[in-house]
Amino acid sequence: MRADRVTFHHPVAFWLGCLAVAAGVCLHLPMYVMAAPMHFHLAGMPMDPEMLVGMTLIPVGVLLAAYGLMPRLAQVRLTSRGGERLRWHVADGVRLNRAHWTLVAVLAVALTIDVMKPASIAFVMPGMAREYGIGMSRAGWLALSALIGTAVGSVVWGRLADVFGRRAAILLSAILFMGTAICGTMPAFRWNLVMCFMMGAAAGGMLPIAFTLMAETVPARHRGWLLVALGGVGTSAGYLAASGAAALLEPDFSWRALWLLNLPTGAVIVLLNRFIPESPRFLANSGLPDQARAVLARFAGSTAALAESEVGEDAPVMEIHQPRAGLRDMLRGRHARITIALMVCGLAWGLVNFGFVLWLPANLHKLGLDAHAASELMAQSALLAIPGIALVVWLYQHWSSFKSLVLFMALTVIALLMFAAIEVAGLRSQALTIAATVTLLIAISGVIATMIPYAAEIYPVHLRGTGSGLIAAASKAGGILGAALGVAGLFDSFLVAALVIALPMAAAGVMLWRGGVETCGRELEAIQRGLETP
Repeated sequence: MRADRVTFHHPVAFWLGCLAVAAGVCLHLPMYVMAAPMHFHLAGMPMDPEMLVGMTLIPVGVLLAAYGLMPRLAQVRLTSRGGERLRWHVADGVRLNRAHWTLVAVLAVALTIDVMKPASIAFVMPGMAREYGIGMSRAGWLALSALIGTAVGSVVWGRLADVFGRRAAILLSAILFMGTAICGTMPAFRWNLVMCFMMGAAAGGMLPIAFTLMAETVPARHRGWLLVALGGVGTSAGYLAASGAAALLEPDFSWRALWLLNLPTGAVIVLLNRFIPESPRFLANSGLPDQARAVLARFAGSTAALAESEVGEDAPVMEIHQPRAGLRDMLRGRHARITIALMVCGLAWGLVNFGFVLWLPANLHKLGLDAHAASELMAQSALLAIPGIALVVWLYQHWSSFKSLVLFMALTVIALLMFAAIEVAGLRSQALTIAATVTLLIAISGVIATMIPYAAEIYPVHLRGTGSGLIAAASKAGGILGAALGVAGLFDSFLVAALVIALPMAAAGVMLWRGGVETCGRELEAIQRGLETP
């Protein structure tokens, strides 16, 4: 990588890989176009030779592009083996400038596309079930496949980000998005499951790494609110993009068009790569101080970019070499309690979001609301919960990072207990039900909006991607468990479901309240010094 601009370690391999993936997808399009008179019905049709060639080109292209993103082995060894220690002054007090806002905008686009991918599944499943002649219960395996993929991808991509770099991990997700566009031309349902798993892995991997790159690049005093706002905007825009694409494309081009969108949207992220720098902290940790200075010069000016200091114990410390580290390192010292608390919180959040909320309309029907009234109540509650995002941003930035997370965890517990009380007391108050639903939606939005940003702040640079990915994976694992428990009938009762979820959420909140550290407005290196102090 050149110090004066963003490029690739093996640029020819990267761009050839991207072209191979795009060509592999395009070779599937003639079959899709030929099926237009049948409203793009491809189920049961044999793959033609062009599609088989495309199926070969895509994995070859992904491997080529991955090689193009991979640092040379000498740098990988430098990143993952023990070594020396240097002190660096990091420009954390500068004002937000054009470079910062450009990075925010690009990562917002990337997260919008990232959220859009799994969100599209809900709009794909009905049409897919009709075309393949399967029931919705079997089509539900598509969502489960994607959810498992997001959990696996969060862990794998987190580790890749700590070894190969944050930028490389984000671009690898974009390339996989492009390749999984062939979901839109698969004649057999089982191929959709495979591709949906890969798409989920890419989506689950990009989310925590985008937060990691943001946390390591923006100034400390703006880091908190930008991280939370980025998550809120990306999530909302992603769901809006998925629903908008379904409304515009599905009636005329079938559900398959939503998958084919993976090619152009993934390509957008790849083409924006010049605005996605590598993290200066990762570069310094990898023993590349010249490249770290060059990147920071874009964000802070060349004079304040990165100054080496021979004196001054208060200077931020970056380890340019670290001992080989893994998941076990996050379960040692003061990090252990925070890691466990965040993992339990993530599991409980997944149970709420993919279990309790998913079954909420059906349970509201049991309280006397018809299907239309239940849907209308959920829509009203979601609308009332939107201003809560601004509250989350303000609390995280101006009050406390970990206390804000604990607050929304407590609100989640309260909302769940409200639903339990409604069932036990046999109440039929629409106002009370709306209050409980609004409280729950605001609470779980606050939890997920603060949990991943907080994880991106509390781990050292050589473990930040791994830590963020692990916490994100815990939330997806909770979703998998929530889906399974929903099928088993756990969520048929407000009382049982509320207690099963509220107890671990409350325990995690207590643990985080007692062991959490403040990150609001603090340099990442100062946070680590505090965690290393007994």
